Amino acid sequence: MPSLQSVTVLGATGSIGTSALDVIARHPGRLRASVLAAGRNVDALLALCRAHRPDHAAIADPDGYPALRDGLAAAGLPTQAHAGMDAITDLAAGDACQTVVAAIVGAAGLDSTLAAARAGKRLLLANKESLVLAGELLMAAARDGGACIVPIDSEHNAIFQCLPAEATADLRRIVLTASGGPFRGHDRTQLADVTPAQAIAHPKWSMGPKISVDSATLMNKGLEVIEAHHLFGLPGERIDVLVHPQSLVHSLVEFIDGSTLAQLGLPDMRTALAVGFGWPRRIESGVAGLDLLAHGRLDFEPPDTVAFPCLRLAYAALEAGGTAPATLNAANEVAVSSFLQGRIGFLSIPALVEQTLAALPAAPAASLDALRDADIRARECATQLSSRITAT
Repeated sequence: MPSLQSVTVLGATGSIGTSALDVIARHPGRLRASVLAAGRNVDALLALCRAHRPDHAAIADPDGYPALRDGLAAAGLPTQAHAGMDAITDLAAGDACQTVVAAIVGAAGLDSTLAAARAGKRLLLANKESLVLAGELLMAAARDGGACIVPIDSEHNAIFQCLPAEATADLRRIVLTASGGPFRGHDRTQLADVTPAQAIAHPKWSMGPKISVDSATLMNKGLEVIEAHHLFGLPGERIDVLVHPQSLVHSLVEFIDGSTLAQLGLPDMRTALAVGFGWPRRIESGVAGLDLLAHGRLDFEPPDTVAFPCLRLAYAALEAGGTAPATLNAANEVAVSSFLQGRIGFLSIPALVEQTLAALPAAPAASLDALRDADIRARECATQLSSRITAT
């Protein structure tokens, strides 16, 4: 009988956190949610605490602390309340867990992810910005701390499953698949009047609004290319992207002997999370098996980087190196936020990112402070540029 694995879920109220808790609940003798952390939604966090009875609960927004503390007491729970990002970071590195699900959206998740890596945790990494912003530092922290990183993005999780550590020397390339998002096949003219509601309506995956917009622009795939570079040690020219609208083949690995291995499954994050919790064993995820006869066909096509230039911009940032990926990520976060608020149009997202990259050439990224400075400067620049862009 395996020992009970205590789990910290960072971003517990989001889509990935919810999926993680679903998998955890299926294995009461093997997994336990010992720490739950959320951003601002105290009511949702309290509901999860009542269901999972963790030892600790943390809200990132300090103003939410009284409501969290009083809500836990009113529910008769012994769960200890915490508030602030520093508290969340301490919990991620502390003795209350062995495994950390890093699912805080955006650059805000960097500190807690790094802390978990340094502390040698099993790190189920769903915070892509940690790798995009500080990939070299995160991978070094994991090596030095003895952490095991299991990527939870379906694409990188697929590569993780198909690529044994001892086989990396025999690798020719990896191929990330992309659904194409809700606007696959659209040209730039058709994209001019896209609304936020249309952009977040992903045809295959259930995700939060920011990552849904990233999928619609193909920036999500661009960020995944940068992630794959750090996770698997490959240059950008050996990381390819194919649009695969069925979202059943999650990625492919091609070896020097001509063999290609692919991981297939239904588009449900619980599969990748179950891999993370159970690896190298397999555990039930709640996801059904794949009936290929029912789906009938698998299609592939090249990405359209004219209509969706964010993918091209991400490759360029990876090639430029240094602070360029951090600039790309920060500018994109500002652009997506502006779009979701109705201040800029859909096509202005890549335009704003490209202008920010042009305004802030890549500099060396030797330290976390240098990366944070690049992140701040990119956000300031992108915010100024967004104010000048007329919504289209």
